[in-house]
Amino acid sequence: MSKGKRGRPLIIPLFIPNEGCPHRCVFCHQEKITSQPHGPLDGNAVQEVVRLSVQAGDCREPGPRQVAFYGGTFTSLPIERMRALLGAVQPFLEMGLVESIRVSTRPDAVDRDRLGVMKGFGVSTVELGAQSMDDEVLHLTKRGHGAEDTVKAVSMLKEQGFRVGIQLMPGLPGDSRERFRRTVERVIDLRPDMARLYPVLVIRGTELAEWFRRGSYKALELEDALEICRESCMALEGEGIPVIRIGLLTPPSLFQGGQVLAGPWHGCFGYLVRAGIHLKKIAGLLPGHGEAKEIRIRAPGKEIPLIRGFKNQGLREIERMTGAAVIRVVPDESVEKGRVEWDRMA
Repeated sequence: MSKGKRGRPLIIPLFIPNEGCPHRCVFCHQEKITSQPHGPLDGNAVQEVVRLSVQAGDCREPGPRQVAFYGGTFTSLPIERMRALLGAVQPFLEMGLVESIRVSTRPDAVDRDRLGVMKGFGVSTVELGAQSMDDEVLHLTKRGHGAEDTVKAVSMLKEQGFRVGIQLMPGLPGDSRERFRRTVERVIDLRPDMARLYPVLVIRGTELAEWFRRGSYKALELEDALEICRESCMALEGEGIPVIRIGLLTPPSLFQGGQVLAGPWHGCFGYLVRAGIHLKKIAGLLPGHGEAKEIRIRAPGKEIPLIRGFKNQGLREIERMTGAAVIRVVPDESVEKGRVEWDRMA
């Protein structure tokens, strides 16, 4: 789907937890992540969700709308199941209320026949749960596919005219910062249209939770995960590959009763990553340490939250870097996007 002047598509999410998956990976508990533990989604339920979403106020705003099937291996569903789910969206496509569909799948579950079916039903985007491009990490995680499967799947999807997304998970068993850096480099070589970064969380009821309890798996600390995601995001977007999601969007129920045992969860994880990246970009534009005692910072209005950071942590870091107290941060639309200017106050 072309973003055009109307920006990113508004996503209407539909979840099919674990459907079509050949097995369960060591980290996976999709029922808890999606907060949808009951029964498979049928065509009537699909239409009800889409109808309610289209009627909601935010869906009346200008912009493309896209129905997205998340949580399972869509291209491993029985053909009739695929047709039923995709067919339920067709009335909304025909009325122009929805512009296209996206699905998620495994790299080793992509074949031309099923891609042809999806193309006929208006699927425009396919996201691949690659998770890593390191075969040892994939083996330890019991993914059941290798990095070469992702390479082949991306090639096939591009040949068929689909937009391609790649989902990656820093912090998997056997992974390291350097290994994940190489994963990102290999993904950049594939030139996907978008990427997602989901640091691993240890969720009760998974095999990974047992490994964590036994001490055979150590989860990423929050600061380590933030730095890995900042570095990865800068590398990907520096090559023109937008990172459309950083960190899991988790339901409140996941944090009731200690369902998350370990891992770098934060309610504003993506914001922390973006604010850290922005600070790195503007650091060279700030005064040197000791150059001023008090400063005022001027920046485009929309970028001020990134400068302030979570609970003003960004301002505290700027004060540490410069040795100057930040007296004010004011919007100034004459300042170029992605830059700041400062004035000495004392």
